[in-house]
Parts: sequence; C-alpha cells; structure tokens
Amino acid sequence: MHRTTLHDLTALTLLWLAGLLASGWSPYERATWLMEVAPVLIALPVLWVSRRRLPLTRLALALIGLHGLILMLGGAYTYARVPLGFTLQDLLGLARNPYDRIGHFAQGFVPAIVLRELLLRRGGLAPGWLSSVLVTACCLAVSAAYELIEFGAAMALGQGAEAFLGTQGDPWDTQWDMLMCLVGAICALALLTPWHDRQITRIEA
Repeated sequence: MHRTTLHDLTALTLLWLAGLLASGWSPYERATWLMEVAPVLIALPVLWVSRRRLPLTRLALALIGLHGLILMLGGAYTYARVPLGFTLQDLLGLARNPYDRIGHFAQGFVPAIVLRELLLRRGGLAPGWLSSVLVTACCLAVSAAYELIEFGAAMALGQGAEAFLGTQGDPWDTQWDMLMCLVGAICALALLTPWHDRQITRIEA
C-alpha cells in the first residue's frame, strides 16, 4: 500500500478515536449515540481490512473522515440539539435546527465520491454521464435504506426513537432528508469530479 495512504488512514483512525471518546463521554442519550455512530464503528475496520486491496484516494478518505465527525457530533447532542445547528437557525431565521439537513447533505456528498471511486476503479465504468447517474441513484438508494432503518428503529423503540429520528415535528422530514442527500450527491459530482479523476489516476499509477 502507498505510504501516503497508510499515513492518511492512520491519521483518520486517530481523529475518529478522539472524536468517539469526546462525543461518547457524556452523550445526551447513550442509545441514540450508539445508533448515530454505528456507521463509524463499521467503516473503520472495513477501511483497514481493504487497505491493501483497494487503498482509497486522499479525497475519499478526507470526506469519509469528515462525515464520521458529523455523525459523532450529531450522536453526542442528538441532531435536533446540536449547538452549531442552533447558531445557524438564529443566523438564517429558520424554524428548526438545520443540523439534520447538514447530516443528510453529507449522506449524499460523501458517498457520491466513495461510490464513484469504487465504480470507476473496480466496477469497470468510465467517467461520464452514465457513471454520474448511477452514483446519484446509488446515493438515493442509501438514503432510502437509512430512512427504512429509522422507520424500523421507530417501530422497535416507540417514543424513545424521537431523538434518533430528529424530525422536530416536520411531517415531511423523510422527504427532506432524501432531497438533501440528492442535492449533496449532485454537488459532490459537479464540484469534485476533476479533482477526483486526478487523484484516481495518481493512486492507480
């Protein structure tokens, strides 16, 4: 494995361990924290196991690292109570804490680059409109699957799932979540594709 990639993965691991310690020290609700940071706990060993077969580009690793921190912050406070969200709510004059929207935007923005990398490097697809459409569709599928997981949690936990769902009384929260994921995926592809292509060429060489 490329030495730079190993260093990047080690840095991500240390950053996430520090983030998990900080967010899990005294979370608002322990069960909610565990559910919110579960993707981090799954992703970290997967990244290490696959590091030799498929070392990711620095861009993909950086985005994965950022997404993990977003999840940890949401888990520590619950998404409806994140202080950063209240600051944005006051600045923008919003009716609700928008941190949940940020989380779902990241749910499209980050997987778009990761999925694109997997499809281009291992799926045999070439860069272009077809791969972009497929990546966007996959991101929406991930978002829909997550909404079904939230639905399952709500059914299993009853009233106790409110902090995990973070709907804040919005009957259209599920639709907004998927829309933000779609916008995030489109923004990632529009803004980062040339940069991502250069990094893929470099790491494949």
